[in-house]
Amino acid sequence: MESNSFQHIFLILLFQLLYVTCIDYHFVSSAGTTSVSICTETEKNALLKLKENLTDPSGRLSSWVDDRECCQWLGVSCDNKSGNVVKIDLGNKFSRNHELGGEINPSLLELQHLRYLDLSMNNFGGIQVPEFIGQIKELRYLNLSGASFSGSLSPFLGNLSNLRVLDLSFYSDQPAEKNLEWMKGLSSLEHLNLGGSDLSKATNSWLLTINNHLPSLLELHLPQCQLLNLPSSLPSLNLTSLLVLDISNNAFNSSIFPRWIFKLSNLVHLDLSSNNILSELPDEFAKLTSLEYLDLSSNYGANGTLKRSLGKLCNLKTLILSDNNITGDITDFIDALSECQINSLETLDLSHNALTGNLPATLGYLRKLKDVQLRYNSLTGTIPETIGHLSSLETLYLTSNKMTGNLTPNIGQLTSLVSLDISENMWEGIVTEAHLLNLSNLQEFSIGVKLGRNITLAFNINPSWTPLFKLTFLTIQSCQLGPKFPHWLKDQNELTSITINTAGISDVVPDWFVELDLKLYNLDMAYNNLTGKIPNKFQFNIDAYVDLNTNSFEGPLPLWSSNVTILDLRDNLFSGPIPLNICGALPDLTDLDISMNSLNGTIPLCIGDINQLITLGLDNNQLIGQIPDFWGKLPYLYWIDLSGNHLSGQIPGSLGSLSYLMFLRLSGNNLSGELPLSLRNCTRMISIDLSNNQFLGLIPAWLGETMRSLSILSVRNNRFSGPIPLQICTLSNLHVLDLSGNNLYGCIPSCFGNLEAFKVELTDAEAAQYQGKLNLEAKGRILSYETILYLVNSIDLSSNNLSGEIPVEITSLHKLGTLNLSRNHLTGNIPTDIGKLGWVETLDLSINQLSGPIPPSIATLDFLTHFNLSYNKLTGKIPTSTQFQTKVDPTIFQGNAALCGPPLKECVGDRTKTSDSGTDDEGETDDEDKLEKVWFFVVVGLGYLVGFWVFFGTLVIKKRWRIAYFRFIETCILELDEWSWSFLHKMLGYLTCRRNT
Repeated sequence: MESNSFQHIFLILLFQLLYVTCIDYHFVSSAGTTSVSICTETEKNALLKLKENLTDPSGRLSSWVDDRECCQWLGVSCDNKSGNVVKIDLGNKFSRNHELGGEINPSLLELQHLRYLDLSMNNFGGIQVPEFIGQIKELRYLNLSGASFSGSLSPFLGNLSNLRVLDLSFYSDQPAEKNLEWMKGLSSLEHLNLGGSDLSKATNSWLLTINNHLPSLLELHLPQCQLLNLPSSLPSLNLTSLLVLDISNNAFNSSIFPRWIFKLSNLVHLDLSSNNILSELPDEFAKLTSLEYLDLSSNYGANGTLKRSLGKLCNLKTLILSDNNITGDITDFIDALSECQINSLETLDLSHNALTGNLPATLGYLRKLKDVQLRYNSLTGTIPETIGHLSSLETLYLTSNKMTGNLTPNIGQLTSLVSLDISENMWEGIVTEAHLLNLSNLQEFSIGVKLGRNITLAFNINPSWTPLFKLTFLTIQSCQLGPKFPHWLKDQNELTSITINTAGISDVVPDWFVELDLKLYNLDMAYNNLTGKIPNKFQFNIDAYVDLNTNSFEGPLPLWSSNVTILDLRDNLFSGPIPLNICGALPDLTDLDISMNSLNGTIPLCIGDINQLITLGLDNNQLIGQIPDFWGKLPYLYWIDLSGNHLSGQIPGSLGSLSYLMFLRLSGNNLSGELPLSLRNCTRMISIDLSNNQFLGLIPAWLGETMRSLSILSVRNNRFSGPIPLQICTLSNLHVLDLSGNNLYGCIPSCFGNLEAFKVELTDAEAAQYQGKLNLEAKGRILSYETILYLVNSIDLSSNNLSGEIPVEITSLHKLGTLNLSRNHLTGNIPTDIGKLGWVETLDLSINQLSGPIPPSIATLDFLTHFNLSYNKLTGKIPTSTQFQTKVDPTIFQGNAALCGPPLKECVGDRTKTSDSGTDDEGETDDEDKLEKVWFFVVVGLGYLVGFWVFFGTLVIKKRWRIAYFRFIETCILELDEWSWSFLHKMLGYLTCRRNT
């Protein structure tokens, strides 16, 4: 998209330059050499008055002095015979520092022979366009583009009947025209540019007006004019001379491609990009045989296939169809182009479509190709051998396709190639120096897959080989580049960006690499096994990005140039304290991640002075002390991870001043106290993880009142008490709720059924916002989620003192993946409709006081992999569906004495069967059964008598045993008293539960 914009701007400037040259020659040719012309005193004074009212900070008008002939002044041209001023070119072709400003003096009217006026790309500060410009009757050329005027021009420009070129593109911030009727008097106009004007009120008449009143028009530029209507036909077409048509960026909503365009037989340049044309590419394009430039990019709805008819445009130099929905194979189109007797195509951009199939061999016959962009499609196969014929090719982008196979070494014959990006494909085989041999002009090279798991491409380049190119941009990802650091980079001293991550390098950073004296804006060597200490001599450009994560670097934390803004050193072996001068060494940091190292000491107060910081990751180190109270000085911070350290104390109140805070992770420390009330000000919060600390008090109700975007709340393994606040039920985005391992009491709120995020899947936009990681209990063990955290839907209320029944409303949470209510005091039946939790994988209701039968619907949970109902008071037969019988582990049902059926003991009705002979299956008669009962009572009676006298006889004889016995009785009484108070506490929770529901 960015390259398309550059091409678009370049072509506009090119056409304007051609017109300037043409107009200058046509209208000023009679002036000859201006040095021999002598302007009149009247016109000189008029120009000096014009200068007086202009601001000129760069001195562009320094030659405009009284003692010098005005025809020799910069930007002034005169007629060679009469000496009259015919041209004033004050257009700013330099930079913003050279802008003219001020006001336009009416003395301009004294230049009665003026034909050419260019005030473009200056800054007149929003003043009104002077109406007297409409009185300069001889004007042929008027250019006010980008000059920061204001007001409407239509009342007076219609008087300039001799005007041939009118460029008003972006002359004002808010240029608006009710209609285009004022152009009726401009019958000689050949070039019209109203780019950026608001023509929405003329959207139904613009084309008819131009067609009827501007028959001589050669160029029509109406980009970004808010024209919502693109007529599909015209009664009669008068614009047959039109060479250039640019109506891009208008958001047309058209399902039919306008057929009148195909009657513009002389058309050379057609730009319909960034609209909303929902149509196939018609075969009629073949009629535009003179077409050299065609841009239909960013319509997004343009569809169909690339037809062979489009390939018959043999004069076509530029074809841009990117960001659409074009499908199918490109072979027919390329074949047709290759059959042209003289093939002109230089730029082919089909990026961001849905193209399939292989690149045809005939691509190599388009010998004039300079720019090929086919990225973000679904192309397959490999690069054809004929690619080596494209000696003029400068850019080749095949990024993000499905191409496979070995790379042809003929790529190495592209002597003009400057940029080669073939990344995000699944190439195989080996890259040797033959692939890079003759690429003497190569500056940018990208290959491999970001964070790829399977390495299928390896580099085997002789360490002594010296390439002909000088790279500025290098990206090699998920390729076997190592184990040694690539020695063929030893002469690449012009690199500004280097990415060699997941490259299998097990080496130290060599001295010669540091001595290249590079000034980098990107250094990415992550996911290797680089060892040793990082050199401190690296130099970086402004806003540099440094990513060295997941290596084995050691030693103290390195501090480099103050230009570094993003620093990722996580998962290394750095040790020692965080440098106290980190803020002075890296004052412009926006992102700092030094997690998963062995850093110790306290968090430096100096970090509070890095006021541009937006993310801070210090987790999984050995940091001690309290969390510093510097957060009020970090206004843009949105991501904080201090987890997995040895921090203590309370959360400082200033943390609540972070109005942009979205992700807060403080788990795995020794933090204590209540949550500060100031945190309620963090209204943008998405994820809070406070697990495995010593926080106490109530879970604040304001979590649900102010943090409406909260998606993840984990406070597991703390000392929170009290009931679950009902306000949590208002969190419609919540999809991870972990309150386990606390002292919560009361019932589970029935309003949990209102948690909408447990009923739907996240959108791509919602999934993209997740950062960081989270530890949760699922499938019977603690799991760490990071890249797939957005997929997790979990409710864990285990290991609390919750009572009451499981609310039936919880069964409406259809997308719930984990439900853990174990180790509580829940009573009542398991909800009958528990089978509605169709996505549940973990269901743990163990160690409660649930009663009644297991609902049959529970056997329909097809995704259930971890299941536990043990130690309850469940009764009846275990469901026997085919799927449910795979749960063969008896421990998931144990502790329920009245349960029966596989995998426990068989139910009574299923086990005993009476035979025809009057005996059961074990051959016992009724008489034998009675005899057994008699013997049973005799033995029990004798045992009771013997046991009674053994016990009490011993107490009578042994005094020491008597004392121990009565102490035991006393202990039992105390424990009974403690149990009574506990029972009253639970009853209070039960009453609270009943009141809340």
